[in-house]
Amino acid sequence: MTSRELLHSKGYEMLFGAVPTMWLAALRIAFDTDIKPSNEWPVPRGIDWRHSQLDTDPTVQAVCRLPPLLAVVGELIGERFFLSQVEGREPLINGGHQQLHRDLSAQRPGDTVNALVYLDDYGLENGATRIVPGSHRPTSGEPPFDFTDESRSVQLTGNAGDILIFDADLIHAGSLNSSGARRRALLITFFSDSLYATHLETVGLRNIQMDTSERFQPADFSFGS
Repeated sequence: MTSRELLHSKGYEMLFGAVPTMWLAALRIAFDTDIKPSNEWPVPRGIDWRHSQLDTDPTVQAVCRLPPLLAVVGELIGERFFLSQVEGREPLINGGHQQLHRDLSAQRPGDTVNALVYLDDYGLENGATRIVPGSHRPTSGEPPFDFTDESRSVQLTGNAGDILIFDADLIHAGSLNSSGARRRALLITFFSDSLYATHLETVGLRNIQMDTSERFQPADFSFGS
């Protein structure tokens, strides 16, 4: 199986150590500086998470444009795309647990891709992400997924600077931060260019401040074989 086939089969890719180490301190400062309480967002956020509005920070924007990240996103979306949103999220102690779920593509399978950029080491104890590999494209006749069934879920562990990139239909969830150790992350969303008009309709609700006019072409980035 080629790397392209494997990516589309799994529905996700891990880029270990993708963020330059010298950027991490600036990213953590940006995260902590721009934390906003739930009631200061247009749509209230979960009270067991910290949320940071950091989308105009230059180092955050540079991370969103890392060529290896854009190469995976372009391969998954398969057509011209844009950066729709980036914000900071961190589960508080005894918070962050989510039931398995899909974020869902908007108009066609594969038109939405998410990325989590970990700014701290992550694992079960501090609420890292769980995923169900290959769950983004159910086979014909497959019974509906039981989102309470954790038997196929995989708990991610790793280090600050890693990036998880996944199809929005991949089943995933945050975990309980039982230790209280910090687990800051950037949540990035990329859309197919065809979704731009829909994106503009919800910019205010999502509190997006950055410019989203730039476009990326899959052919401009090299992804495997």
